[in-house]
Amino acid sequence: MLKDNKLMRSVNQDVLIERFRQNKKWGLQRHDMGTWLQILIEEVGEVAQAMQKEKGWGKETDASDLYVELTHVAAVASAIAEQVREQRGNV
Repeated sequence: MLKDNKLMRSVNQDVLIERFRQNKKWGLQRHDMGTWLQILIEEVGEVAQAMQKEKGWGKETDASDLYVELTHVAAVASAIAEQVREQRGNV
């Protein structure tokens, strides 16, 4: 169990680092939910490309690191969740 907690903390730390990277690159983003969905789906598409590349099929892509792409998806989802809580006054 302790090993699982260490792994979970490590992965979540990487997601947090990615959130900081995204904020540095794009600034604090606030979008309507349709725009957020577009961003999230684009990131999920890169996860799919990385999964396909690992299997040796699919198109050529630079989305080759599945772990990195998954942290991008988690970070975008986190940003959306932050906005939802902010809008609800749960800051």
